[in-house]
Amino acid sequence: MANIQEKLDKGYIQSRIILEMIGKPKEHVDDTLKKYVEHIKKSSDIELLNQNFVEAKESEDNKGFWTAFVELELLTKNITALTGFCFDYMPSSIEIIAPAELRIKGAQLSNIINDLQGKLHKLDMMVKQLDNENHFLKRNTFFLATNIVSILLKAEVKNLKDLSRLSGMSEEDMNGFLEKLIKQKFVKKEGDSYAWIKDVKREE
Repeated sequence: MANIQEKLDKGYIQSRIILEMIGKPKEHVDDTLKKYVEHIKKSSDIELLNQNFVEAKESEDNKGFWTAFVELELLTKNITALTGFCFDYMPSSIEIIAPAELRIKGAQLSNIINDLQGKLHKLDMMVKQLDNENHFLKRNTFFLATNIVSILLKAEVKNLKDLSRLSGMSEEDMNGFLEKLIKQKFVKKEGDSYAWIKDVKREE
């Protein structure tokens, strides 16, 4: 404890942190979490005091996925090192054990805020990229499904049950998709039968 107090006197921060991980299979989750901790041990700005692993358990909310966590007690060199740790490992919980009060220099706070801004900008770019990719996938899926329905209807497949069976889509999904095509005037419905009206022009 004397060694810890000496480091606290030099500006170190003692904290208790919980890292969680979810995934599958169970062995992969446990092994990956242990590798995370081994990587933390190599940091020059962090001293690992204690570690307590809890074996992965199947998630109640996401069946088939496993959740594991580890409780760590750390000494970090300063507030910058602690916030950097949080940015890199995204702990689910953090408790400052000591010191009871922290003094932070303006330059340190500026660095922390700038790092936070950088992370937020990077996250914003990733979200926008994923949104664009999602839009692209939805657009291509629409054209693919439309082409399948077009081929089937032109081949005289008329009813919902056959369209569902031959396309691989559930009757519920196929019914919803046909309703969209009817609204867009690509398909018309007469009784229980469907007929193709016009081709879809794809805009590049």
